[in-house]
Amino acid sequence: MALKLTLRPDERIVVNGCMMRNSSRRHVLTIESHADVVRGHDLLDEDAPVTPVTRVYYLIQNALIHAKLRGDLVPIIQRELAVLATTFGHPSLGHVFNAANFISTGDYYKAMRELRPVIEHEGQLFEHLAASGEPTPMAAE
Repeated sequence: MALKLTLRPDERIVVNGCMMRNSSRRHVLTIESHADVVRGHDLLDEDAPVTPVTRVYYLIQNALIHAKLRGDLVPIIQRELAVLATTFGHPSLGHVFNAANFISTGDYYKAMRELRPVIEHEGQLFEHLAASGEPTPMAAE
């Protein structure tokens, strides 16, 4: 089944590790065979805060974009997802488990998509800590 994408003006997209940018007009792109595809809005920005969940998301993003690195990245991603699974409860725990399952099947885009709500939940937790005056835990470097 083909993947049909409608690209907004100047939207970025990565296909099999190749970063592309749409022209100043809206276009429809149809990908007719299997490819690793991620739209620019699904990529972490360079200025995104480094947190435990965004670190894992970034590793998955790199596994999706750079197929040659997957063999090295997947064990690290699985280990980091296991740590997240022991950190989060309901409802984020289900998303972490789903992400781990998608990593196991090689569907990195779906794994990234599963972590989006966890990133939002983590952000809410950090905001709550900041409002209460508690120190915000930093991501392991």
